[in-house]
Amino acid sequence: MQQEEFDFISIGDTTTDAFIRINQASVYTDDKGGEKLCVENASKVPYESVTVVPAVGNSPNAAVAAHRLGLKSALVTDIGDDWHGKEDLETFAKNGVDTQFIRIHSGKESNYHYVLWYKAERTILIKHHDYPYALPNIGKPRWIYFSSVGEDSIEYHHEIANFVKENPNTKLAFQPGTFQIKLGYDTLKDLYEASAIFFCNKQEAQLILKSDENDTATLARMLHTKGPNLAVVTDGPGGAYTANSEALWHMPMYPDPKPPLDRTGAGDSFSSTLTSFLALGLPIEEALKRAPINSMSVVQYIGAQEGLLSRDKIEEYLKNAPQEYMPKKL
Repeated sequence: MQQEEFDFISIGDTTTDAFIRINQASVYTDDKGGEKLCVENASKVPYESVTVVPAVGNSPNAAVAAHRLGLKSALVTDIGDDWHGKEDLETFAKNGVDTQFIRIHSGKESNYHYVLWYKAERTILIKHHDYPYALPNIGKPRWIYFSSVGEDSIEYHHEIANFVKENPNTKLAFQPGTFQIKLGYDTLKDLYEASAIFFCNKQEAQLILKSDENDTATLARMLHTKGPNLAVVTDGPGGAYTANSEALWHMPMYPDPKPPLDRTGAGDSFSSTLTSFLALGLPIEEALKRAPINSMSVVQYIGAQEGLLSRDKIEEYLKNAPQEYMPKKL
């Protein structure tokens, strides 16, 4: 029996996010420009609500986004044999993501994160359970999208890099998570060099490059020299900068129709949407026009997936975009 081939296979950890809405908190900026969320210590802090969102995470979010945009998508992930894992599987199936590569580990727990949700921002308390990571027989997909996994996974990264090198018709999009960013460039050099696209935000780029460079465009150029064919660095309201061997592009944000409700998943939706439209055959400047639209929609909802749009809906927003909403070659 011939193995089914996929357009888009996403690889990375799955979690359930519990959004805890708080309003009795404050934010201050430290001497390095970092924002700190503060609550009163040794006290009882009231919360407004809790909203539980299963089957999320950088890679699951990307798999759902790709499916809604018309790609045949699957997910490689590890979950426990607990109730949360069962709910994850059911949610993926409802969202059209193929689950044949999901590994269920007997006696292990599924990931569960707590999200402190203050105004439109979130601070996530994370815990990645220890799973025996290994790449299953995924055939020869057109694209692999690799993102956040737990700490005991360095060999897994090398396995994925080797797979891409041995299968040149499979392109890799790499969006590092917290642990992968801490590893830095040298440890994952083979993965950077195997990447067709690399995504991170400005602060993450500075950490990866161990650089105090503050210009986002320059950071994108610096990351491109590290191996990825296309390096993309996002800068919140400042938009995104994309560098390859031919050009540097700047893409502004799509204007918010109303103030964001929750910024969770904004980066995932931008990265996965850009990758998906490249997989659909669009040139970079056209894919760039569409990626911020999904981010704009996602931040209007709680969680990273509810606001993900279909391709038709993205085209409708693009048709009604302001005249200045265009990629600019620098």
